[in-house]
Amino acid sequence: PSREEREAGFYDVLFIGSNANGDTLRVGVKGDRDPGYGSTSRMITEAAVCLLQDAKDTVGGIWTPASAMGTPLRERLQKNAGLTFSVEAGG
Repeated sequence: PSREEREAGFYDVLFIGSNANGDTLRVGVKGDRDPGYGSTSRMITEAAVCLLQDAKDTVGGIWTPASAMGTPLRERLQKNAGLTFSVEAGG
């Protein structure tokens, strides 16, 4: 996509999960750029900076980004990468 298309793109995704007891959780993720190019590059950059600055004490092994960086990564993505997150129990 062109630069204009990447900058005009966006996404709004809703994940719904439930457990055996019937409890549900709804998680929304929104991004203000094209998800394939505009948003992904920002996520990778913020994850790299977060890993260097905010997750220095994470010991070796195989980690998902959320497990290794958690709240600091979410905060960086919201502040610098144009993402918003919402979490709602039930419904």
